[in-house]
Amino acid sequence: MKNKYSNWKFIKGTLLLAFVLFHVNTAFSQTIINKDPRIEAAVNEISTDNMMDNISGLLKFHTRHNLSTQSRTDFGIGAAATYLENKLKEYAKSDSRFTVERVNYKAGGAGTRLGREITLTNVVATIKGNSSDDRVIALLAHYDSRSEDNTDSTTYAPGANDDGSGVAALLEIARILAGKEFGATIKLMFLSGEEHGLLGAAHMAQLAQDEKWNLIAVLNNDMISNSHSSDTDIRNNSIVRVFSENIPFTENEAQARERLFNSAENDSPSRQLARYVKESGERYTHNLIVKLIYRNDRYGRGGDHTPFNRKGFTAVRICEFYENYDRTHQKTEVRDGKQYGDVIEGVDFEYLRKNTSVNLSSLMNLALAPYEPLNVSTNVSSLSNFTDISWKEPVKGPKPDGYYLLIRDTDSPIWQKKIFVKGTEIKVPLSKDNYFFGVQSVSEKGNESLPVFSKGVR
Repeated sequence: MKNKYSNWKFIKGTLLLAFVLFHVNTAFSQTIINKDPRIEAAVNEISTDNMMDNISGLLKFHTRHNLSTQSRTDFGIGAAATYLENKLKEYAKSDSRFTVERVNYKAGGAGTRLGREITLTNVVATIKGNSSDDRVIALLAHYDSRSEDNTDSTTYAPGANDDGSGVAALLEIARILAGKEFGATIKLMFLSGEEHGLLGAAHMAQLAQDEKWNLIAVLNNDMISNSHSSDTDIRNNSIVRVFSENIPFTENEAQARERLFNSAENDSPSRQLARYVKESGERYTHNLIVKLIYRNDRYGRGGDHTPFNRKGFTAVRICEFYENYDRTHQKTEVRDGKQYGDVIEGVDFEYLRKNTSVNLSSLMNLALAPYEPLNVSTNVSSLSNFTDISWKEPVKGPKPDGYYLLIRDTDSPIWQKKIFVKGTEIKVPLSKDNYFFGVQSVSEKGNESLPVFSKGVR
């Protein structure tokens, strides 16, 4: 039988090669990085000048507060929504699969943070994938802004970093993706209502659930351009955070029992997505470490990925590593010679370029990948220092060229080794008690699906 003990010499050689190439703890290890030329070319298109223009364009509207006027063309959140819509429609002219829509929703009311009921607008760009592929991948950024007083809808609130940076990244990604073809459908969501309770994201998450989207991944970008910490005065644009939930919000009793049986507290789908972003992002982005943060978000604060998590979707937050609290949600002014407020001078555009690259490379790699393998399982029915892992071929989409068996130590945050497998099973001389395993589908050009954690089956 293929990949069984009779082929042990082949397996042994493969494992030795995998150890040499991928074991991250070996002092003199070497890593071979295989890049998809299509993704590399797209990453090289990212323009800091374009993103500077995009943020400058948003700042012209003085404030994008959720309660600001929607009737003027030069001021407030309504003008900002029109600006985004027009920019996206310009990119869509060259691509019939690229559509742009306004998604309006009711928000607020008596006793809420808004104080009254209003209508807000999400601007959504959709790049349609193949007709036979129902997968959807979403990138998020919120375009509303605020100052120190969150009830003040007229004070200057530039929001250059929070979240003009995320908006600029998504606009640049939209420009680059126009005219390119993918298997999965891509949605770029420019959300309102974030500063008053993640309202725009909650509406889109509910819509995705109601319309039964096969939403396989959500990447939320919120504050991705500041590289200078307040208080500690650290300047570093070579590290970015990815937040991910450990135990899913929607876990039921049966899933909890299965998680406990497999000791899978660090292997939620969102955590697999975070690992995927790290691997794909670092593959195509030089001089940047993608740091996995093992919590859903920062203490006492939230982001637009969370409403998607709460609906059971796989979602993470990408965020700068060092925050500057002299700028975030501050009144724009100079006090004692120090600049306060979220002004464009606080944006590190090279850092923003690198974080845009992380998004673009992860998005494209996933959108070009086959569907995930099915029924990935580890045979735990007998005692052995060998481990049998098996899976089923995906029933949708193009047939994978092969699969990667993923291996990591139980205390490692990332997958450490990969073994390429042509079939749908493999036997490895590693104890199932000492390692975690996963499997991902791989295309002929090397694009990987999200990893699927291998669960113990008796």
